[in-house]
Amino acid sequence: MAVVVRLGASEDVATVGGKAAGLAALARVAPVPDGFVVTTAAHALHLAGGGMPVEVEQAVRAAVAGFGEDVAWAVRSSAVAEDLPDASFAGQQDSWLDVVGADAVVEHVLRCWRGLGSDRAAAYRADRGIGETRMAVVVQRLVRAEVSGVLFTADPVTGHRRVSAIEAVAGLADGLLSGHVEGQGFRVRDGEVVSRPDAAALLDDERLLELARLGRRVEAALGGPQDIEWCWDGGFQLVQARPITTLFPVPEADGPHVWLSVGHQQMMTDAMRPLGVSLFQLVALRPMDTAGGRLFVDITQGLAVPPGRAALLAMMRRTDPLTLDALQTVLAGDLVAPVPEVDPPVPPPGPPLDPAVLASIVARDDATLADLESRIAGLDGLERLACVRADIEVLKDLLRHPDSVRAVMAGIEAAWWLDDHLDAWLGDRSLTDALTRWVPGNVSAEMGTGLLDVADAIRACPGALAALEERGLAGLAGVAGGAEVRAALDAFLAVYGVRCVGEIDVTRPRWSERPELLLPVLLGHVRAFGPGEAGRRTREGREGAERAAVEVLERLRSLPDGETKALEAAAAIGRLRDFMGFRERPKHTMMRRFAVYRRALLATAADLVAAGVLEDPDDATFLTFDEVEEAVRTGRVHADPAMRRRAFRAHERLMPPRVLTSDGEALQGRHPGATAGQLVGIGASAGVAEGRARVVSDLAGSDLQPGDILVTRFTDPSWTPAFVTVAGLVTEVGGRMTHGAVVAREYGLPAVVGVVDVTRILRDGERIRIHGADGRIERLEESA
Repeated sequence: MAVVVRLGASEDVATVGGKAAGLAALARVAPVPDGFVVTTAAHALHLAGGGMPVEVEQAVRAAVAGFGEDVAWAVRSSAVAEDLPDASFAGQQDSWLDVVGADAVVEHVLRCWRGLGSDRAAAYRADRGIGETRMAVVVQRLVRAEVSGVLFTADPVTGHRRVSAIEAVAGLADGLLSGHVEGQGFRVRDGEVVSRPDAAALLDDERLLELARLGRRVEAALGGPQDIEWCWDGGFQLVQARPITTLFPVPEADGPHVWLSVGHQQMMTDAMRPLGVSLFQLVALRPMDTAGGRLFVDITQGLAVPPGRAALLAMMRRTDPLTLDALQTVLAGDLVAPVPEVDPPVPPPGPPLDPAVLASIVARDDATLADLESRIAGLDGLERLACVRADIEVLKDLLRHPDSVRAVMAGIEAAWWLDDHLDAWLGDRSLTDALTRWVPGNVSAEMGTGLLDVADAIRACPGALAALEERGLAGLAGVAGGAEVRAALDAFLAVYGVRCVGEIDVTRPRWSERPELLLPVLLGHVRAFGPGEAGRRTREGREGAERAAVEVLERLRSLPDGETKALEAAAAIGRLRDFMGFRERPKHTMMRRFAVYRRALLATAADLVAAGVLEDPDDATFLTFDEVEEAVRTGRVHADPAMRRRAFRAHERLMPPRVLTSDGEALQGRHPGATAGQLVGIGASAGVAEGRARVVSDLAGSDLQPGDILVTRFTDPSWTPAFVTVAGLVTEVGGRMTHGAVVAREYGLPAVVGVVDVTRILRDGERIRIHGADGRIERLEESA
């Protein structure tokens, strides 16, 4: 293999690296400065012998002489793993400008090679799961530019694919690229310059539009939005183009579309593996699209008609002001046609729902689950997967059964009624939170107190406690009290072992498979609380709710027409107490089934490995459900699990938006009236808590103490056991009716949810005060 080739002679990444291969492709559609490439074969010789191999030095000197000794060069890295769709390596390797003469070029090629081992480059590769790689070096003629800069063919902030973002500086752009110089910013949209600096512009509109058109041509040729370095010296030349790796992907669709994030409603915004995505799509009661390893619901048709738009905005106004703000931003643009404003439709009230229906719903759930477990036992191959597919329809029937839907909505609508009327009559909508505490039948709340009961069993057996602290669950064998502790844990897992963090992704291991994940929280309960804590909390919580109801009704009776108001409120409180606990039941129903589906899929993956179809059982998680069926049927896998694993790692680094458009706008929303520097969210559970902020990303690795305030990205129901320890809750994701908020209110735990970037802003260990009624967070150490 040649050690030096002409720039543009090869697009083989393994030979010339990512940057040089990209420049070769770029040169087919745009002006690119000439030069040459020191190939990966030269780097291999360097690694074998150290220093600059003689034959490489000779080739480099000959290449320089071919252009002339007085030519100024830009010498830049071109690693095999560089400028790829999921790893741009922007700023991770060194580049040098204005390198003149063969001696200097040889020296800077050596510097590029050595830079491959720099700490920042090694850390970047490790973060993206990239192992050792080879390095080529681009030696490109330096353009003495009048103006230069960067062009993004999609807005790097909003993701809007029809917006070109241009940054420009006088002269060379090295200061701009290194962050030492601030450039002039321009925006071009649909052939029009829509934003420019106040100062005298370095580029006039004609040149800006020419550059934007050139960028669109490059984007079309290279297959996606590009980050392009350009220069102007009487004409535009492009010196680099690489994929923009930070944009959130857009689902495939024709025409204008608007999507809502499913993860923000499910309180699980992590990327999901293909098997998890595809199974949830099969279970979902409405079609769902996928992008970036996340699920989205297409709401375009609903927004296109006045009643649908009004209903959706009214729902978001009650539950999630961030999503409401994001939707209003979309509707203020040109993607969705305006419609007349109408009041949201109000469904006619149905007959009162008898609370006795809840027992029949649970009984139906239990019976159909037992039937599933009986039918799937002993099945294998396609029959086992067919059983799962058939049962998904049973699960969907359970979730959309009229009794179940009405039971869920009965509690939610009672809470809304109380919010509105207690605010109107007494000036305090947060009173509803006190009325919601410790409602019966909330399976998520009971999960938290259930782990307190296991802590009681451990506390009663000091020998078992010591064994758990020293050796984990394995230490219980043969220890006095070990059998009793294990029996208590197994009883908990028999009910709740189907749960886990991120549980809507069936590829996540359940607690029944890895009960050690519960140990940090469980041992924390043993240290923090005394015997009977679960019963004490339940009793005091319900007594507190009863006192709150009495107080509210007494205050209402003192008002004009007070008896009527009190009677109406008492009926709503009754509905709230009867039905709000059922809000968490459908998720538990789903997870009980998911545990069975997971066991079937794990067994299928093992069979595929035994048959030589897959190399590793984990590879099955990077196939869709349909592809797993096809692999069993044909004994072949057409997808590439390794490629999808790399894509999944890239997706993990992306933050999903609450609202996504077909233009690529990825919108998180802003809290109304929030100013820069304020930490504001949604008041999800009333009360004030002050304590140490514990910024936690993984429940299994947490060390939460009584009085701490849990700060995390999201809390699906599996985080509930931690709620009994902490004094308050703060999350980035969520609304007033998402799982974490519902359970926090029932525990009487002050909570603020939907706080954008709070896990990045707050320091672990700093003292904060949260106001759960109005959604404010104070940083006490900074204000002291």
